Amino acid sequence: MNDLIKKDLISVLTDLIQALRERKETDIAGIKLLSNHIIHNASVFQDEDSISVAILIYSLSKIIERKEKELDFNKIISMINSAISSLKSNNDDGFRKSIKDLFNFIRTVDKSLRLYINEVINQAQIKKGCKLCEHGISVARASEVLGISRWELMHYLGKTTVIDQFTDSTNISNRIKFARSLFE
Repeated sequence: MNDLIKKDLISVLTDLIQALRERKETDIAGIKLLSNHIIHNASVFQDEDSISVAILIYSLSKIIERKEKELDFNKIISMINSAISSLKSNNDDGFRKSIKDLFNFIRTVDKSLRLYINEVINQAQIKKGCKLCEHGISVARASEVLGISRWELMHYLGKTTVIDQFTDSTNISNRIKFARSLFE
């Protein structure tokens, strides 16, 4: 794993632990921002570790919003600390196992929440795919890296205003003049 990615993951996970310890309502928005911050690495380096952490953090924020009382925050913090320790000791496989364990723990928090949590994780993957596309990554590559279908991602992108950010405000007559100038 790239040292820059590792350093950023450690920083973000440390900030996540701090937010989980404080558990203020405003921290949920901060947790979502941490997820968006880490997705930048995913767009630059296209690494799966950053994407996994971004999805994990976003999923946690959504679950905390709705089911805070059913979560064992001490267990989650302990598992995140394990992931950080693995990163610091250059144990990439241990880090990935810790992240996988966190996802599994979130899925098994409550039997009645299982379907809801799986849906949250799926939606988090799609949302982070949209963020990757905002950073200039193609729909095909974003869906491949995240392990979701292109159709799911395109369906979500179609509902957003992401594409509106990239529209050129040049009017048609200026475009025609420019095109003609290319052939002169």
